[in-house]
Amino acid sequence: MDLRQFLNIFFILYLSVSLVISSEVKHTNNWAVIVDTSRFWFNYRHAANVLSIYRSVKRLGIPDSHIILMLSDDMACNPRNPRPATVFNNENENINVYGDDVEVDYRGNEVTVKNFIRVLTGRLPEATPHSKKMMSDETSNILIYMSGHGGDGFLKFQDSEEISDIELADVMEQMWQKRRYNQILFMVDSCQAESMFLKFYSPNILAVASSKVGEDSLSHHMDHSIGVYVIDRFTYYALEFLETVDQNSKKTIQELFKCCPKHKCISTVTYRTDLFPRPINKVLVTEFFGNVRNISWTPELIEFSFFDNINQIS
Repeated sequence: MDLRQFLNIFFILYLSVSLVISSEVKHTNNWAVIVDTSRFWFNYRHAANVLSIYRSVKRLGIPDSHIILMLSDDMACNPRNPRPATVFNNENENINVYGDDVEVDYRGNEVTVKNFIRVLTGRLPEATPHSKKMMSDETSNILIYMSGHGGDGFLKFQDSEEISDIELADVMEQMWQKRRYNQILFMVDSCQAESMFLKFYSPNILAVASSKVGEDSLSHHMDHSIGVYVIDRFTYYALEFLETVDQNSKKTIQELFKCCPKHKCISTVTYRTDLFPRPINKVLVTEFFGNVRNISWTPELIEFSFFDNINQIS
C-alpha cells in the first residue's frame, strides 16, 4: 500500500467515526443575540455590559456572522466621551471593549421590541441583509443576553416601549415550534430580572437573572473621569469568570451561575433549570459561549492534489 492509498483510507475512516458521533449530537452550531436596550449617556454601563459579552463570545470562537449585536446608543461616539471610539468596562481602562472590529447589526432607533422579536422568530422582511438575520435551525444553541432597565414582568426598550414576560415566553415558543433552536441560554441583567423568565414554558431553555422579583440589580463601580458607572455587578463577575474559560475549557454552566454570590452581587442571582433536559453541572460553558467545529460527511471519495505532491516527495 502506497502513501496515497493509506491517506485515502485513513480519511474515510476518520469521517465515518465522525458521522457516528455527530448522529448522536443535535448541536452543530452556535448563535448569540446580545441586546442593550437602554439609551442616553447615564446608561453607559448597559452598553459596556453588552460589548463585554460580545467580546467574550468572539474570543471563544463565535464569529460575527453568528452574532446579532443590538446597541441602543453609540457610547463610543457620544460627545460626552473624552476618549472617542472607546468603551471601557473598568475604570482602569485596560480593555477597550468597543475594539477595532466591532460589528453592530442594529443600532439606535433600530433597537425595538419589534425588531428583537423578528430576529428571534425569523420573521424579517425578505430584503433584510443576512448580517441582520439569525439563520439558526433545530441544531443551534443560542445565547440570548439582555441588559437594561426592567421591572416586575417587563424590560424597557429605549425608554419608550417594553417587552413583557408573557410576550417573551411566547417568542420562545414560536422559536421552538419553528425549529429555530436546539437549546437556549437566556441571561438578563436588570432590576427584577427573574420575572422575565418565570413565564417560559418551552423546552430546552436555561435561564439566569441578576436579581429576584422585587430586587434591584446594582452597578459595580464608577469611572470618575467620565462621571458614570461603567458596568453592572452581575455582568462584572460573569466576565471575571469567563476570562478563565478557553475553547477547550471543561467549566460548566453551574459554575457560571454561581459566579456572583449575594455578598458580591448584593442582589440575588436566580436561575431556572426545570425546562432543560440535562443537569447544569454536565453542561459546558462553551456549549453556548464557544464555537462548534463542524465536519461535513460525503459518501464520495475526494481527491486532494497535495497527495500527489506527497507521493512525489516520497
